Amino acid sequence: MLDIFGERYQSCDGLSRRSFLRVGALGLGTLTWPGLLQSRASERSGKSSAHKAVIQIILSGGPAQSETFDPKPEAPSGYRSDVKAIATRLPGVKLSELMPRVARSLDKMALVRSLTHETSDHLAGLHWISTGFASTQQRQDQNERPSVGSIVARMKGSNGPGVPPYVAMTEGAFNGGLFQGGAYLGPGTNPFPLNGDPTGDLKVRNLEPPAGLTLDQLEDRRDLLGRLDTINRQRDLSGMMNGLDKFTAQAYEMVTGPNARRSLEISREDPRLRDRYGRTRIGQNCLLARRLVEAGVTFVTISEGNWDHHSLVEANCRTQVPPLDAAIATLVDDLADRGLADDVLVLVWGEFGRTPRLNGSGGRDHWPGSMSAVLAGGGLKMGQVVGATNRKGEQPTDRPLHPADVIRTIYHVLGVDPLHEFPNESGRPLAILNQGQPIAELI
Repeated sequence: MLDIFGERYQSCDGLSRRSFLRVGALGLGTLTWPGLLQSRASERSGKSSAHKAVIQIILSGGPAQSETFDPKPEAPSGYRSDVKAIATRLPGVKLSELMPRVARSLDKMALVRSLTHETSDHLAGLHWISTGFASTQQRQDQNERPSVGSIVARMKGSNGPGVPPYVAMTEGAFNGGLFQGGAYLGPGTNPFPLNGDPTGDLKVRNLEPPAGLTLDQLEDRRDLLGRLDTINRQRDLSGMMNGLDKFTAQAYEMVTGPNARRSLEISREDPRLRDRYGRTRIGQNCLLARRLVEAGVTFVTISEGNWDHHSLVEANCRTQVPPLDAAIATLVDDLADRGLADDVLVLVWGEFGRTPRLNGSGGRDHWPGSMSAVLAGGGLKMGQVVGATNRKGEQPTDRPLHPADVIRTIYHVLGVDPLHEFPNESGRPLAILNQGQPIAELI
């Protein structure tokens, strides 16, 4: 096993952790999937959802709903933001003035304003939205349950050859890098990590041979590993190892073949389109995610951190929200223009919302009582708002929903049976997600 470390990120509670994604290897550290490929040959969802894919954007730290998706212009002083509310394409629906492009494209999206859960802890909240389950340990570094992306990788696999089923673009531990792995499903369902800089000409180290190792030498090592395997085969009385050859071959193809590399060549895109997405990390990551799902990746998670605005929330949002606005709106429009809106579900959310009342530093603190999410595409019913919060934005007043409901909606789109069971480390069969329901208004 090989640990791929990302950047450090300091959260408000003083914890500094390294993001990591354990990558399974055949002695190389880049081949994540042989075990996964083997499992896919015997396990499939019972429903047909060919070519469906998901792009999940995690706004880690917890975005302020009052300055983004659920403004409260009529709230009393002390609650009301100085960020104004503007009209949208949907009659009577307003968004933050910092999101004019999303406002103009809101007819292609569905806005859920009544999400709620019970934890104000960053880690526990990230675990909840990443898996659908509350965490039983407040200070853990790994999933107790498999992430949604890992479940999808196990149950669905890739939509195309030569690419991984599951990719994660993470900046650090509290930027969504935690809790994206496979837990008891094993490292073969972990995401392929992309940590390169997408604002330039992306070069991903996970698809580059180690220094001094050419692809020809990689093939030599592959042959050597094959010869070494014969030693184990002679002791393998069950004959199971004879079935591993094709899975290992497919894993090598993901690294050495052209499809994965071509999907990452973001410089192939029209510069004008890159400008529309924004020459920012979030903008170019969204463009890269579109390229990945076109190439056959089934689940992409993008993390966008530093939304933990305990002070100066207005000033921080005036800097941070406009790039997000450009990225989301362009991604949704781009998918629609390419005829992919029904096939690709876009989801934008964070681990919780922020306090309706401003604190003494002009910021907003952790608030799981009300939070918002944006969904687009996936064949769901768009152009609507689901749920509402009260005048101050403190709690849902209509249609309270939970993270499990959103995740069940993802599984509905992809055709994943949420009651399918996998054994955990102790051999106990556990359902993928035996709580929540798909959001009926969207189906």
